[in-house]
Amino acid sequence: MNLLFPTAYAQEAASAQPSLTYNLFLFGGMIVLFYFILWRPQSNRAKEHKALTESISKGDEVMTSGGLLGKITKVDDDYVVMEVNKGVELKMQKSAIAAALPKGTISKI
Repeated sequence: MNLLFPTAYAQEAASAQPSLTYNLFLFGGMIVLFYFILWRPQSNRAKEHKALTESISKGDEVMTSGGLLGKITKVDDDYVVMEVNKGVELKMQKSAIAAALPKGTISKI
């Protein structure tokens, strides 16, 4: 059978292993990439939300994460009382507040 199809002998492959410094550089690059894409923006959003919840005071108009609009009537340490309609008040956690609205927004809706 060797007459029709000659036997091909492959050369031995050279051992091409990446160096340790290349692996450390690649690993470090991935950590830096995750820091700038995930960790840093998330911590900035958390700081902004914490500042928002600490600055809430009586009379502010807010929107909750569930989409409710209302005016703050009472503020405690962890809870706020929000008036969503005349005579309808809801007690909720401060962390449920998603945004503070400009004065007069609710009356325009």
